[in-house]
Order: sequence, then C-alpha cells, then structure tokens
Amino acid sequence: MSDAALPPSARTPGVVPHRFRAPTDEAPVARLILILLSVLGMGTLVLAPLATVFAEALSRGIGAAIESLSDPQAWSAIRLTLLVAVIAVPLNAVFGLAAAWVITKFDFHGKAFLITLIDLPFSISPVVAGLCIVLTFGANSLIGGWLVAHGLPIVFALPGIVLATMFVTFPFVARELIPVMIEQGRAEEEAALTLGASGWRVFRTVTLPNIRWALLYGVLLCNARAMGEFGAVAVVSGKIRGQTATVPITIEMLYNEYLSVAAFSMAALLALLGLVTLLIKTSLEIRHADA
Repeated sequence: MSDAALPPSARTPGVVPHRFRAPTDEAPVARLILILLSVLGMGTLVLAPLATVFAEALSRGIGAAIESLSDPQAWSAIRLTLLVAVIAVPLNAVFGLAAAWVITKFDFHGKAFLITLIDLPFSISPVVAGLCIVLTFGANSLIGGWLVAHGLPIVFALPGIVLATMFVTFPFVARELIPVMIEQGRAEEEAALTLGASGWRVFRTVTLPNIRWALLYGVLLCNARAMGEFGAVAVVSGKIRGQTATVPITIEMLYNEYLSVAAFSMAALLALLGLVTLLIKTSLEIRHADA
C-alpha cells in the first residue's frame, strides 16, 4: 500500500506523497508561459511606448530636441509644472500624515466614511474633479465671483491648478502611511506618553522614525502623479500658453499642431522625471530592506 493511501498516523515521517506539492512548484512549461506573458505584457504596455517616445524625440537629432525644449513656452510649462509640484506635494504630505494619524490612532464614529473620502479621487474621473472645481470656484459661482472681484482668481490661474493636482494626488501619502501605522499599533506612543513625553516629542522621536520610509514612498508617488496630471488640470487651467499650460497640456497642444519633435521631446523629459522618481524609490526600498 502506498503512503498516499495510508492514514496520516501511518505514513513515513518526512516523506511527502507525490500528489502533494508546494503552491509554487509549477511545471517548467507553466513557468515559461507565465514568464513570457509577463515579459510580453510589460514590453507592450510599458517598454515599447517608452522607447517610441525617446525615438520620436531624437528622430531629428539631439540638437532639435534641445532646441524645442529651450523655447520660452516650453520653459514656462516646465517651471509651472515644477512649481505646482513644489506646492501640492508638501501640502498633501501634511494632510495625508494628519489623516493617517487620525484614522490609526483614534476611534470615532465615521472613520469608515473618512477612509472612503480619502479613496474618492481614485474612483472618479479627474475631468469630473476639475469640473467640480470650476463650478465651485469659477467666475460665475458665488465664491469664485467674490474672489475674482477681489483679484484672487482660482480657475484659469495657479491656485486652481494646485487644487486640482492636490485632489488627484491626495490619497497617495495617506494610503502609504495607514497600513504601516496600523501594523505598528499605539503601544510605543502610549509608553512614551506614560513616561512624560509631550505629543510633539512622541511624534518626532517615536512615530516619525517608524513611518519615514512609507512617508518617503508616498511623497515620491505623489510627486510623480502631480507632474503628470492632465485631466483635472486641463479643465481648470484654460490651457493658456505661457501662463497656465503645464508640461502634459503643452505636449497635447504641440502634438495637435503636428510639432511632433517638440511634443515628444517634452514627453521624454517628463518620462525622465518619472524614471528618476522610480530610481529614487527603488533606492529607498533597497536601503529600507538593508536597514
């Protein structure tokens, strides 16, 4: 009688029946198929479009690409994109940290609803978000009309672009922090408070060191998304050249005007910024794994 037919108590110790195998012990053919499908998907969806962008940008030589990037309107778009990221990302870092702190450190009614609100930008179109900002702060609205009358326009100006960017990128920091802070619990903070530490000192010496990697990941993802946002910004910016046109919007306008080298050169620049962000994130993950 084989071991597989014997009851568990009568089987030979250390011998695993042939019909049982580890979950990852796949046949070589299955492994090969899965690897090929993964490589094919990555190549089709990521690598091929990325290679096309750089190839089109350099189709007339690197000199033409650099010349298109030195255009005043291109520089204006680059400066505006960086300025929006510099404003929106730190604010979202603060708001995301505050939201994660409230959700993980306190028990209150409506916590599930607050978590749902944090995920709201993931579930609605950025275009809808931009339209809501226009309807709320546009010149024809009550609030927007008063702001325009006092020389503080929101829509078709820098504040509207920042608001749209912050709305779209808000969940990234909070969503990176919440699982980490839930896993860590409250024991260390409560022990520090029991020993007489102030709230700020507890945050600075206990909480922040434990969440610093998750916070950095969230900030990097938020920054990458902020620089590449198109839908919501396209609605609230008005696409004014040299004033409210960010890099993604400028890319669309140049492409629609058949200025392919200029459009793909700016797209390549935006892709390079994204790749740099990815490299920084990977470096931080390696340091975190070694720590």
